[in-house]
Amino acid sequence: METDTPEDAVLPLIRQYTGPVTEVRRTARGFSSDLTAIVQCAKGPFFLKAVRNRHGGRRDSLIREWEIGAALGHIAPSLLWHVEAEAWLVLGYEVVEGRSAGFEPGSPDLPLVVDMVARIGRLPLPAFARDWTETRWDRFAATGAEAGLFRGDALLHTDINPGNMLVADRRVWAVDWAWPTRGAGFIDPALVVVQLVAAGHAPASAEEWVTRVPAWRTADPRAVDAFAAASLRMYRERARRRPAEAWLTAMLRAAEAWVSHRGGAGPPGSLRI
Repeated sequence: METDTPEDAVLPLIRQYTGPVTEVRRTARGFSSDLTAIVQCAKGPFFLKAVRNRHGGRRDSLIREWEIGAALGHIAPSLLWHVEAEAWLVLGYEVVEGRSAGFEPGSPDLPLVVDMVARIGRLPLPAFARDWTETRWDRFAATGAEAGLFRGDALLHTDINPGNMLVADRRVWAVDWAWPTRGAGFIDPALVVVQLVAAGHAPASAEEWVTRVPAWRTADPRAVDAFAAASLRMYRERARRRPAEAWLTAMLRAAEAWVSHRGGAGPPGSLRI
């Protein structure tokens, strides 16, 4: 039977973990879930993520987030319980009350964010994640050989942005592990570079920040160049399809500035766009 809201369907399924619920406060985030909310309850509070238990991207993403939870240690809020019912899949996390990290020049959060990216890079790749090969940038690479430069054995977050770096009590939590993958370790710090440029940093300054991450310092410059170019192609396509979304335009401009900094406007044999 269909219910009026996801809450109507989900709350009875998780009562054994919550006890009586006094408040359900939906969060502003959670675009990949049918419900994200903080639940005040007898046994909580808890942060909930729930999707309808139907085959497809949302369910696959939440299952991957469920699987990776135990491997993250104190980098992310703890996954405390889960429920898989016929109609719904629900994850219950500890609640961390915080704010999005500031990525702008001069932000006191920047050292914390970069340290978190380095900590993610030190996480061992779980055995169950070995087949989570990162392929999302492959079709934007100039050649198959360039796409091969994105391969590796690092556990990647792949969605590092201010909203997914949660600052609370002068520490950062990496949240929303919606699609972790296995790939080259420089990819997460490269994503930070584009985000920093979008936040107002010059590309050289953004790259200087991520030199604190070992995987960036040891990266093959050719691989970083290929990834920068692939990212630019990706944002061009997304911005073309959704021209009204200002954040996509901002990311496109940041990717353009980064590629130009790395030589994308240079002579033949440099970056190919």
